Amino acid sequence: MARIIAGLAALLVALCFATGALAHASLISAEPADGSVVARPLKTLQLRFNESVMPAVVSLIDAAGKTRDVTARAVDTTVVITLPDDLPRGTQVVSYRVVSQDGHPVAGSLIFSIGTVTGGAAPAGSVVVPVLIWLLRIGVYLGLFVGVGGVFFAAWIGWGPNGERAVIGSLRIGLVSAVASLGLQGVDLLDLPVQGLLTLTPWTRALGTSLGPSLLIAIAAMAVARYAWQSPTMSISWVLTSASMAGVGLSLATSGHAATAPPQWLTGPALFIHGVAVAFWIGALAPLIALSRKKTGAVLPVLLRFSRVAMPVVGALVVCGFGLAIVQLESVGALIETRYGIILLVKLTLVTILLGFAALNRYRVTPALAADPSDRRPLKAGLLFECVAVLGILAVVAGWRFTPPPRALAAAAQAAVEAPLAVHIHTETAMFQVLISPGKVGTDDFVLQLMAGDASLLPVKEATLTLSLPERGIEPIERSASRGPDGYWHLRGVPLPLPGRWHMRIEALVSDFEKVTLEDDFELR
Repeated sequence: MARIIAGLAALLVALCFATGALAHASLISAEPADGSVVARPLKTLQLRFNESVMPAVVSLIDAAGKTRDVTARAVDTTVVITLPDDLPRGTQVVSYRVVSQDGHPVAGSLIFSIGTVTGGAAPAGSVVVPVLIWLLRIGVYLGLFVGVGGVFFAAWIGWGPNGERAVIGSLRIGLVSAVASLGLQGVDLLDLPVQGLLTLTPWTRALGTSLGPSLLIAIAAMAVARYAWQSPTMSISWVLTSASMAGVGLSLATSGHAATAPPQWLTGPALFIHGVAVAFWIGALAPLIALSRKKTGAVLPVLLRFSRVAMPVVGALVVCGFGLAIVQLESVGALIETRYGIILLVKLTLVTILLGFAALNRYRVTPALAADPSDRRPLKAGLLFECVAVLGILAVVAGWRFTPPPRALAAAAQAAVEAPLAVHIHTETAMFQVLISPGKVGTDDFVLQLMAGDASLLPVKEATLTLSLPERGIEPIERSASRGPDGYWHLRGVPLPLPGRWHMRIEALVSDFEKVTLEDDFELR
């Protein structure tokens, strides 16, 4: 009994801590900063993220309430937005949508004012698209776990097409949900209404994210499983169902925050094994319920075969669950301090109920059924309650689509702390973006992004940085910069021994007869 309790506890922890596929890049800093007031119109606005992103859509509402056209381009982890030249005085609202490395869209807004603060808040977005994304995610889970898992169970364990209505119905729901999810991914990415599904752009944009291949693999896995259900021979069915189960694992392992979390040599295979194991377990429920309704007594040998095979599958599930939990959760406190943790606690309650019924079926109902094969009512009731618990768990897990895991939140917070100090200087003819790392007393590195007035790189032959701290009597310190392979000018190991408001002058030699000089101050921590 002690071994049974310990095994159930390990399985409970693994199931509850196994994480969903999520993704979110985080905005670290902006130039100008959110809520800031600038004295004169800007040429560009820059958003810096904790990872490389791809701009999807950027819009601007000026102080007069008009929507203005803007362009955006990505430079490493920075999105550079070119602003209109004739922005009026007052508060401007910039809304953006970018795609993170793992394919999920990240949206936000930034407010800055020219001269004075005016205007109001931007309108709230619709909840229709998020609700549809959540429902369709549940549909995809049903197709992968109930559908593909059910076909695999019928071929390898049940040795017959039992539970056809539930299994085939789940495959149909999953296929429709996967296709619709692809379009809604693009709609969410571009911040379009649901009617945007009728246009081609959201679909092509979604295919360009990592979620695109993931959903295509899921569609292929469900289509192969549907064909395997009617395959002419058992040998063909075994090959096709094995391929479709591999597709379940690949679909989960090719997209999402957990799939891209370091170390990827661990998280990718762990997600693959976890997905296959869940499909094996959940896929058994519908065929077993169908068999329990027959009077032939066929359910008992199938149930015993499933129990024997389930033991190593559960072992793999435990190992992978613990590995993913360590990577994603990071601390026990995150269970109550983050939305991700709260969702996990709700799932924990449902999994506890599920394991209770599973243990009851395994250690009480199955021996009783062996003693009296005609009394199948307890088994049917227990399996039905397991199905209800599974549906609740899938609904809760689908909510992780909108909530980054604690690991990602901690990484974003650390990146924000370590973000370099950014200084933006511009005139009508030139714009200089200066990044100072780490931006505090000691030895700092400088990156000089020297651009023309239209945000294109300035053709510079030589660049010189001069620093001084007048309030502490530090006279000008001159350093020559060197051009890097990224096209920017770099200075490494510049000593900044004291805090305070430093003065910076940058001289860019464009030709033998032209030199561009810009100056500004920055506060050193």
